[in-house]
Amino acid sequence: MKIILTESAVLCALFTAMVYLMSRDPIRTLYNYPPRIQERVKSLERYRGEIPTGEKKAAAKIGACLVFVLILSLVLRYVNGCSRFGEAFGYGMILWSIVNLWDVIVLDIIWFCHDPRFVFEGTEDMVSDYHDYMFHIKGFFIGELLALAVCAASGAVVQFIL
Repeated sequence: MKIILTESAVLCALFTAMVYLMSRDPIRTLYNYPPRIQERVKSLERYRGEIPTGEKKAAAKIGACLVFVLILSLVLRYVNGCSRFGEAFGYGMILWSIVNLWDVIVLDIIWFCHDPRFVFEGTEDMVSDYHDYMFHIKGFFIGELLALAVCAASGAVVQFIL
């Protein structure tokens, strides 16, 4: 039990650091904002030419998933000693779900929804959209569905490659 707590704390800290670094340039994470904020930002002249395209968004998400599969596979195999698909998949799901829960509660609902550094110039009047907790809760469940694919891929890598 001690190792899962340690791993979870380290993964949450690393994820928090990544979010903090990305928060320094929020336009890069526009697609993580509620839809009405995205629409407003896209309509503002100030952000023309800065908004990532849908292709860049998709490529970034696919790239991130591949990196997560690689890192998770290595951790599951060489830190946790998993050698079979089922144990790697299950342990990976536990770790992913803990970080995903941290993300929705601490990073999204507590931090993002209330930190003015995440508010785009020209959207200051959209307080209720920034405080749309259900948007983030839905994102949690989408993250859990994504976890099924990433953890299954990691389990396969552990079983057949590492």
